[in-house]
Amino acid sequence: MASMARDLLAQDSVAATLERITASATELVEGCDAAGILVLHDSTVESLAPTHQLVIDSDQLQERLGEGPCFDAARTAQGERVFRIADLTRLPQRWPAYAPQAHVLGVGSMMGFLLFTDDEDLGALNLYSHKPGAFTDASELAGWLLASHAAVAFSSARTHAQMEQAVATRHLIGEAMGILMGSHHITEEQAFDVLRRYSQENNIKLREVARLVCERGSLS
Repeated sequence: MASMARDLLAQDSVAATLERITASATELVEGCDAAGILVLHDSTVESLAPTHQLVIDSDQLQERLGEGPCFDAARTAQGERVFRIADLTRLPQRWPAYAPQAHVLGVGSMMGFLLFTDDEDLGALNLYSHKPGAFTDASELAGWLLASHAAVAFSSARTHAQMEQAVATRHLIGEAMGILMGSHHITEEQAFDVLRRYSQENNIKLREVARLVCERGSLS
């Protein structure tokens, strides 16, 4: 598990980190046949790093029905941090629409873990087995430890990507300002003001305004 944690932090992109998280789940958690990360954007579901088509089908089913354990786990910080469903065929009527259709997809048992850090909720790591009763207490403990490490790695990778984007944006704006300064013989402050006013008047993000200048050589 310690080696896995170091491996997660060593990945060079958000996508690579997420793929390593779900692959680790199938390797380390007893009974896990497939894994994926579900992220909710309002009521729209995004499937990240699914290891098998089953994960995508389950996520899409929950989005279509507006119910399901993974859907609930990712919905709110006040919800359950972990769920474990031993047998979908004997599930209480908490998800009456989802349960029978998930069983048809080939889901026998499920576990899910909210991926969270102290200041943000990130989605849910969801584990599937084709067999009922596949997940044990040891499986749940391994899944919980993986989810704890995964949440930190996920957050770190996403922060790194945001920083890289910010640096790229700054460079793009600087390049656009240089073009305006050279073509219009204006100061750095005046060039930035041109970009800012165009952005506000046309309701276009400053980054996109800068990209236009770099591509066209001007805003005209």
